[in-house]
Amino acid sequence: MSKFKELRAAMAAKGVDAVIITDPVNVSYVSEFSGDESGLVVTQTQAALVTDSRFVEAAKGEVHDADIVLHTKGLVPYMGQMVDDWGAKTVGFESAYMTFENYDALRKNTKAELVPTWHMVEQIREIKSADEIALIQKAVDIAQAGYEHVIATIKPGMTEQQVATDLDFFMRGQGASAVSFETIVASGYRSALPHGFAVDKVIEAGDVITLDWGALYKGYMSDLTRTFAVGTPDPKMDEVYKIVFQANQEMADVMNPGTLGKTMQAAAHRAIDAAGYKEYFGHGAGHGIGRDIHEGPGAWGQFMETPILPGNVLTDEPGIYLPGIGGVRIEDDILITADGHQRMSQVAPAELLHI
Repeated sequence: MSKFKELRAAMAAKGVDAVIITDPVNVSYVSEFSGDESGLVVTQTQAALVTDSRFVEAAKGEVHDADIVLHTKGLVPYMGQMVDDWGAKTVGFESAYMTFENYDALRKNTKAELVPTWHMVEQIREIKSADEIALIQKAVDIAQAGYEHVIATIKPGMTEQQVATDLDFFMRGQGASAVSFETIVASGYRSALPHGFAVDKVIEAGDVITLDWGALYKGYMSDLTRTFAVGTPDPKMDEVYKIVFQANQEMADVMNPGTLGKTMQAAAHRAIDAAGYKEYFGHGAGHGIGRDIHEGPGAWGQFMETPILPGNVLTDEPGIYLPGIGGVRIEDDILITADGHQRMSQVAPAELLHI
């Protein structure tokens, strides 16, 4: 189904005559436009990508279901005038993305009633098509190749930043256009930082390494985490790893159609809490991925009462983080299918890998 057709159905359900989309991820998703600093104006009968002179020619080759319109005096004011010209009386805007400054500019340039919409496009994005799933799988495959490269090359004396840079460069060579997010390499005591982005700390023998990374492939992202040791770590970390591995498996077991976010979160906590580490696992146990690195649904925030559905792709990422000692996280990417789930990433080792 055309993304414009799905968007128009969502507009009808919301009761708005037009929508203005300015989040570049959503603009790209709906229109296939690859540039930025542009917007979409959509009604039930018309659609236009509004851009500037830098992107007009590129847009002509990418966008096939909307007119290409050049603005020269400001994107948001121009779109406000367009909806008036098109006769729209109620206009939806992306309340989670549009700044107050742009809202004010829009308000001053249209007579229409402005209606905040929440995640109108994002909710469409949650259900992936077969083509989208294939692109995410390729992003996962590239990331997994990157992990094998790290395992083969990492050694004491390297810095976290050297490992991250080498991994990022390697994935580019495998076809990634970019990384999904800043690569996390956290070693030794720093592995207790859930988001310990790579610094110039030297990796030492016996360090536990938390590696959280992903590849961007043709607009779609992967997100994986593995924990391993360089040399022989504190034996406590072997014990913690086994608990997190069990939590990862138990969460995956419940990731089937209809499962609520809070049910996934509870499953991820079961083994961790029973082992006495409840206070050392404070983040959501999973989130959707796709065009963006954090999408719905998931086991966090506003999605705790939301059921997962076939076509969702989510992470499964429990962890235990012991300040001053180290941490473990295991994260996989999982597709929800009509009758259960499918792992898109390979299963992590059942015991802490010592390199």
